[in-house]
Amino acid sequence: MSHIGSAAIRSDAWSKVNGETVYTYDYKEAGMLYGVLLRSPYAAGKLVRCDLTKARAMPGVRAAIAAPDVPRTLAGWSIRDTPLFARERVRYVGEPIAAVAADSLAKAFAAAEAIMFEIDSETPVLDLEAACQPEAPVLHPDWKDYIPAAGSDFPRKGNIAAECFADPGGIDEIFASAPYVIEDEFTSQRQYQAYLEPKSAIASYRDGRYTVHTGHQFPFNVRDRIAQFLDVPTTNVRVIGHAIGGGFGGKLDYSVEPHAAALSKAAGGRAVKISNRRVEDLITANCRESTLVRMRSAVDAEGNILARDVEAYMDNGAYTGEMSYMASFPFHCGAINYRVDKFRANGKLVYTNTPPTGAMRGVSGPAMYAALESHMDHIAAELNLDRRAYRLDHLFNNGDSLPNGQQLDNAELLQRGFEEIEKIVPWQGRPKVPETLKGRGISAAIWLVNSLPGSLSLKLEEDGTVSIITGANDNGSGALAAGIPQIVAETLGIRPEQVRVTDPDTDIAAWDGGSQGGRTTQVVGLAAIQGAKELRAKALQTAAQLLQVDAESLDIIDGGICVHGDTEMRMTLSEVAIAATFGGEPIQGNGGAALPAVPYNPGCANGLLFPFFTSPTYHVHYAEVEVNPITGNVTVTRYVVAQDVGRVINRACVAGQIQGAVAQSIGYTLYESMRFAEDGKIIEDNLQFYRLPLAVDIPKVEYTVMETDNEEGPFGAKGSGEAPVLLPPAVIACAVADAIGKPINKIPITPEDVLAALDSGKI
Repeated sequence: MSHIGSAAIRSDAWSKVNGETVYTYDYKEAGMLYGVLLRSPYAAGKLVRCDLTKARAMPGVRAAIAAPDVPRTLAGWSIRDTPLFARERVRYVGEPIAAVAADSLAKAFAAAEAIMFEIDSETPVLDLEAACQPEAPVLHPDWKDYIPAAGSDFPRKGNIAAECFADPGGIDEIFASAPYVIEDEFTSQRQYQAYLEPKSAIASYRDGRYTVHTGHQFPFNVRDRIAQFLDVPTTNVRVIGHAIGGGFGGKLDYSVEPHAAALSKAAGGRAVKISNRRVEDLITANCRESTLVRMRSAVDAEGNILARDVEAYMDNGAYTGEMSYMASFPFHCGAINYRVDKFRANGKLVYTNTPPTGAMRGVSGPAMYAALESHMDHIAAELNLDRRAYRLDHLFNNGDSLPNGQQLDNAELLQRGFEEIEKIVPWQGRPKVPETLKGRGISAAIWLVNSLPGSLSLKLEEDGTVSIITGANDNGSGALAAGIPQIVAETLGIRPEQVRVTDPDTDIAAWDGGSQGGRTTQVVGLAAIQGAKELRAKALQTAAQLLQVDAESLDIIDGGICVHGDTEMRMTLSEVAIAATFGGEPIQGNGGAALPAVPYNPGCANGLLFPFFTSPTYHVHYAEVEVNPITGNVTVTRYVVAQDVGRVINRACVAGQIQGAVAQSIGYTLYESMRFAEDGKIIEDNLQFYRLPLAVDIPKVEYTVMETDNEEGPFGAKGSGEAPVLLPPAVIACAVADAIGKPINKIPITPEDVLAALDSGKI
């Protein structure tokens, strides 16, 4: 292979470095209006009045709308529970009440401030457990009428938006007779994606159709949400994707796009741009959910886990988005990595009067793995066993099954991961020095690749280059900017820089599952090989006719077509493309792919909306920390990753994803937090208080990749961008507990937490 595994330069590198890239935040149209949303200052209450009269009369205001001005519909990815504007009630601080469009941003803000509204505020529901009690106020009294997107109902009631429950029976009896019962409780806070570009969109309504420009991870998803909110067919909405200034899952669902579209229609079709301010973006972000996880295990004298019981509460926020699927992850991750004889799990997704949460990078995995791996350390400590050795003794291997009955064919990669880490930083022979507050942790993870389908079309241009039209996009990983061009170039026999990928456009490209879950390189890469092979065959057939030889005797080498063993009989791809074009049949290829469904036990759990792990990957992380006993500050002094990637397509992109994900997850583990005051307002409501880590807070991330033969990926590649975010909370929490000799069962681990643990023994 000449391109696979290289560090080919990204096609967007130069434009991003020198500032040429036009993001949605920068994009403008002639005659464009500026839109502003009026958002609720209260977390809960009755919307008594919303009077737009004064705002509509102000100079330069072209439209002002609220709930009565848009269809009375609800929208949602997994369940339709979300209004475009608050109607009778407000359910979180920041919920849109109204919107205005004006000739300038200043006039739009002035008009929004002139809107007269009245809200009878109520005490918000914020506590996850309390929200599930019978006496708790129900956020959505009409929850039974909401339409699940899948077309069939799933377990839910009151403030429980979704529930996944599994009980094989006999669990309580095992706990009653077990030699050891180990119990833990873990909590985690929300995490804001903190992308550089706040959410933004420009929409216009012309000829009965909406056209929306947005930097979005999933253009077809936002198209569908706009259609739901505005009660039109999906074909009446066109979404044009732009460069994404970061997303990490925060731009998978709708944001301001449907509001801009509705404003444009109200303004007579003029384009309307809405751009979140940073504080506005932060307080309304569909960020990673907070959790409360209780985990207990029944263990025998040898450390075998006879039974495990997991109860998890997950914060849904006021509306659901895609979060219904996340209620399945306590079931998946509660008995993963290590053998458990019997397993009971209950995952509850809970409505609260807070901004809706979403599927941030790694979805619910970081919190669940932190709980699982800290719990494993606790078991090892109770039995006086070495933590690494205990894991290895009970580690999954080939043929073992996940809780859903899915059999793992290559779980031996977990063992290999521990071995690879051992080569870099030996665990054996390094006893803890009691007088120093230094600690280490090691943890494993199994993860999935999102299986949603993808497709593309390729065209051989008259200059011999190849253009790709696809609904897929690049969220920063380099999948479209480097990986797909390398895959196409390798298949065709040309250079990656001869391949150009267009921006997504839902009117032109076939459906794609979006930039999420590590799927783009793997799924779209498979489609790319299929389409490139079709294009290659057509090019060779055309050249064969021109050269008057059999197509089987031709090959494409270095961008030219030649006869095997004959350097004289050669044509350029440009010549072939021109001949085909003027012959009436341009040379094109099409490809589509989806990862295959996995056999599993459908009766393993009730409410299992996310049923299996597609194309599982295997990971082991190691961390060393040092704790300051005076300040409580934690410093990560070393971090090592062993990651299953299938096959590396672009080694620079893989390195960037591993290192960047670990850095992002260290922020979640030690620094970032989104807490709510009693009135439902976010305490850390700007980046100054949100406390993102700085470069000096992140250690050098060492890594080794485990390459394997993988039939489910292009040239063997697997998704690599999501899984590295999973384990930093686990290994760092274990390392801090090792350093101070006291358990740490919450994320983030703040200096105050560490000092409290040192003082009291447990937090």
